[in-house]
Amino acid sequence: MRIQNMESLTNHGNIKGREHMAQILEAGLSAADPYENTKKLIRLEGDILYVGNPDFEPYQSAKTGVDAIDLNGVDRIYVVGAAKGIQRVGRAFEEILGDRLTGGHIIGKHGDSMECVRIGVTLAGHPVPDKRCVEGCEKIYELSKDITERDLVFTVAGNGVSALLTWPSEGIDIQEVSDLTYMMQIEKGVTTEELNYVRNHVDRMKGGRLSRYFSKARLVHIVAIDVTTTTVPGVKRTEDELLAKNIWLHNLSEGSTFADAVRILKFWDAWDRTPKSIQDHLLKADPADETVKKDEFVKMNYRIFGIMPKDKTLFKAAMEKAAELGYKPLFFSDWFRAEAKDAGKVLASIALNIERMGEPLKAPVALFTGGEIIVTVGAETGVGGRNQEFALSAATVIRGSRKVVVGGVDTDGTDGPGGLTLEGAPDCLTGGITDGRTMDEAAEKGVNVALALKTHATSEALWKLDSGIHAAQNISLGDLGCVLVME
Repeated sequence: MRIQNMESLTNHGNIKGREHMAQILEAGLSAADPYENTKKLIRLEGDILYVGNPDFEPYQSAKTGVDAIDLNGVDRIYVVGAAKGIQRVGRAFEEILGDRLTGGHIIGKHGDSMECVRIGVTLAGHPVPDKRCVEGCEKIYELSKDITERDLVFTVAGNGVSALLTWPSEGIDIQEVSDLTYMMQIEKGVTTEELNYVRNHVDRMKGGRLSRYFSKARLVHIVAIDVTTTTVPGVKRTEDELLAKNIWLHNLSEGSTFADAVRILKFWDAWDRTPKSIQDHLLKADPADETVKKDEFVKMNYRIFGIMPKDKTLFKAAMEKAAELGYKPLFFSDWFRAEAKDAGKVLASIALNIERMGEPLKAPVALFTGGEIIVTVGAETGVGGRNQEFALSAATVIRGSRKVVVGGVDTDGTDGPGGLTLEGAPDCLTGGITDGRTMDEAAEKGVNVALALKTHATSEALWKLDSGIHAAQNISLGDLGCVLVME
């Protein structure tokens, strides 16, 4: 079980609806585990290592099929990279390769349990990077110094890599990058993609540089997400497009420029608050400091695999569980871009219309969302997260409803920067579940929901209401939001 507090989540309020919601979210969380899919990608038979799986290849990949690698011709095998929950990939490698695995180094998020044995692990800051990120990157770089064409290197990237894989360019301090990240992403609500235009150009590891360091070796790039999904229904992202336009998978080539970074900072009215060292670096735009572009990347000896296709993992599992429980599962959006408070209220309003008028859908239905909603914190310092805010704001709309239940989780198991200090509570919640009784329970327990939403202290409020989700950590496939309208 990923959810650790199932009993307290489901023993109050709309009990049946909460039980259904918890089962649906648990199914999605359990499916967001790259351990088994890593084992579907590689297998060892004697001295031959087979690498490949057609389900994980980029669309129109330049290289296809299963590679048979004779390990008698391989000196060392390393695993390097960064992501939230990355050790689930690392453990699979350790179990498959055993003594054949030389080692490596990966960077996970503070709070992860230590699972890997042969592969070194650094736990570091996310979403705001810290000095531990730099330490992890330096250990990865050390492994690359004597790399040769007889080495085999697996690189791993997934959600969280943009913060965790941080090693500022020469002359820029990690605190300056941390402050910039906080200002842009936490205060202003800038998306990860937009922020990466900047971060990629003030770093020594991002933007494909990870692969550049190991370019002499045979490379297998593992992306712990779906690499073919686009925002256009029915249209797949080709490998060429991925390599030309990628912004955030830092083991692949990158498609932005120094000018893009400056443009983003000025667009968000952040240029004057940007440290001078970063301003100077971006304006200098030294070609030697540019990210790895597609034409350089394709000259390497590489394969790419996206081991977590959402239609076969996260959403498939959650929607199948909803159908099993009697709901018609409908996918509302996999690219949900909105303030979490607004998203919760809008979906809750749609659900109420279904409950009361049977329009535009007939109950019982389960509406699903993915992507990553946004919380613009400003100067507030409350402890919370996107999914906590989504669920709690929805509660203010569905008060009194007997049929609507709202839930949301970050699939990696931690939503927000953490810092929850309540007795018995985890440092960081995963999300929350609310129903038509939540606001009344808040009044009974003296929990000020309006203040919690204003100050973004939603984790504390939900935990006091036995509505905050505590889940074991894993890989991140983004958010899983669900709104149930019961029969």
